[in-house]
Amino acid sequence: MTEIPASDALVFFGATGDLAYKKIFPSLADLLHRGLLRVPVIGVAKANWTTDQLRARARASLEAAKKPAALIEQFCSRLAYIDGDYLDPATFKRLRLVLGDASHPLHYLAIPPSMFATVADGLANSGCGAGARVVVEKPFGRDLASAQALNATLHRFFPEESIFRIDHYLGKEAVLNMLYFRFGNSFLEPLWNRNHIHSVQITMAESFGVQGRGKFYEEAGAIRDVVQNHMLQVLATLAMEPPASHTPGGMRYEKNKVLEAIRPLEATGLVRGQFAGYLDEAGVAANSTVETFAALRLFVDSWRWADVPFYIRAGKSLPVSCTEVMVRFRAPPQTSFGGQELGSSQNHVRFRMSPDATIGWGARCKLPGQDFVGENVELTVSHETVEDIEAYERLRDGAGAGDPSLVAHQDAVEASWAVIDPLLQHPGPVHSYVPGTWGPEAADSVLLPGSTWHNPVL
Repeated sequence: MTEIPASDALVFFGATGDLAYKKIFPSLADLLHRGLLRVPVIGVAKANWTTDQLRARARASLEAAKKPAALIEQFCSRLAYIDGDYLDPATFKRLRLVLGDASHPLHYLAIPPSMFATVADGLANSGCGAGARVVVEKPFGRDLASAQALNATLHRFFPEESIFRIDHYLGKEAVLNMLYFRFGNSFLEPLWNRNHIHSVQITMAESFGVQGRGKFYEEAGAIRDVVQNHMLQVLATLAMEPPASHTPGGMRYEKNKVLEAIRPLEATGLVRGQFAGYLDEAGVAANSTVETFAALRLFVDSWRWADVPFYIRAGKSLPVSCTEVMVRFRAPPQTSFGGQELGSSQNHVRFRMSPDATIGWGARCKLPGQDFVGENVELTVSHETVEDIEAYERLRDGAGAGDPSLVAHQDAVEASWAVIDPLLQHPGPVHSYVPGTWGPEAADSVLLPGSTWHNPVL
């Protein structure tokens, strides 16, 4: 196998923006602290700033992230800056000069997707794109058509293996632990199928609202913001077959198979909600029907998962902030204890991804005494909270090394949009719900008989 050369420079466009301040600067500083950032760092933006001003911005970001003073100064000392318009070829000529002998730069596009073509064209025409990799973050388009157009734009300048579409959820420790638990334990495989599993639920709850980002949320909504990317990726991780090879392509191939096997959504399989008060948010249209809550019922039409419902629920202004998966097993076929009802006896595996990382195995045990009466118990393994910044750090380090294990391939992006596209074209009504509740009552209509929502408890 041909060895993939590591990146020898890191260029990030949008260096003066919020994403750089909140995520990029801290993650790069952490890479530096771990000895994994050994290349020049060059910021590019059009803000009429100087290098000293960008370093001051980086310093403020790292101080807010409580990074050590020595690390802050070490990072800022290696930070270079080019101020220039992305439409001006001179900007990219200066970048080529600053890159010097670097032949495999990593270009991180922390800019709106509408600017991708402009920047990619500038990189190609200046020679900065030769041997380079490019990193883009979600959202990868607004629907299937725009995702395909975005991919076509990037492919004009970069081959697929040089495009790294990063979704920080793929780098979360808890998501990787869920993947490891699935394939690292032999006892699970015989049970992980339609013969034993009753249903799968994935809940992403946030106790807060849009936090002043009403204008952004009007363009996104819950389905575009988290369902199309984060939650479908979690579903694919839960439902994928064991990879046939240890290569990054093996895992991506199995996830793509899951996404492509998702049955077209039925009209009764979606309920949208909007918390009361959303219309009062700045930037929100007075008659907005954008959803802040979505509940879906999906099916994966594969040999392993035929007719097993996958329930997805995501929303803002819910009772807690927590992301959790509940895999419920089928109940025993009958009781052997004198006709006593087992009650809520379904065994389960529970994966909590935030705010902490927990794996729980639910079982039924007998209570002490003469009678055969039982109770539900859960065996748990917990890890301390893992911050998102570690996910960003892991993904950027992987992109710099040319490792595509945790990035989204073009096929997966388009397959996930193909699932969501019909919902965007015919979304149906939006139901109001009271902040601090688990969404509109209509969400119960998504559930099949015998299913109930699992509400995470902190």
